[in-house]
This record gives sequence, C-alpha cells and structure tokens, in this order.
Amino acid sequence: MTRREMREQAFCILFENAVCGEPVEEILDAGREARDLQAGKYAVEAALGVQTHMEEIDQRIRSHIRGWSFGRLSKVTVALLRLAVYEILYEDNIPLGVSINEAVELAKKYGGPDDAPYINGVLASVVKAQEAPPLET
Repeated sequence: MTRREMREQAFCILFENAVCGEPVEEILDAGREARDLQAGKYAVEAALGVQTHMEEIDQRIRSHIRGWSFGRLSKVTVALLRLAVYEILYEDNIPLGVSINEAVELAKKYGGPDDAPYINGVLASVVKAQEAPPLET
C-alpha cells in the first residue's frame, strides 16, 4: 500500500471521527469487525496522532481560517485540514508541499468545488506561520 493510499485511509478514519465523534481506536475496531478493514501502518499512526494532538491542531486551524468559523467548515474540510496540519507539525520526514498537495487532491476527490482552493489557502497560511522567525520582544 502506498503512502497516498494510507493517507486516504487516514482521512476516511478522521472523517468518520468528525462525523460521529467516536475515538479513532473504536472506528478502527469497528472497521476490522464489520468490513475487514486492514488500515495501513501510516494511516493508523496519522489518525491516532491527529487524535492525540487534536486540541493544538484545531487551534492552529482556527487561527488561520478567514471568514469562516470552525463549526461552519464541512466535515471533509475539517478532516483534511486536521490530517495535513498534523503532518506539517509532527511529520518531519514529509515535505510541507507534499502534505498540502495531498490534502488538495483529496479535497478534489471528496469535497465540494470550493474546498480544494480553500484548503490550499489555509494550509499555505499555516506553513508560512510555521516558517516565520519568532518576533523579538
């Protein structure tokens, strides 16, 4: 299974989490029992990583969305932003551009017509803030 396929699995797990609110572990267990789901290693690590750091990830997203409240974002957008921001903040071995591009491609596949450019803009803002030198006080 490719990293792209595992990232898509992680997105699906996080989407289900955003919709139903169940913990990732329960979603994985239910998937194994009901659908014979065999999630890839990275899919599991990423979904659990997002769950572990959800508060910080959501705060980072909130600080970079413009013109929308977090609650008005679609569940697809929320799941994709969470996954990409997790990768940007915690996965040093994934180039930032890859995380953004993969989120945009998944948005094109699963989201509405405005989701991909919106996600691209939010993630570009997150990366720009991440790379900015700290302000001197």
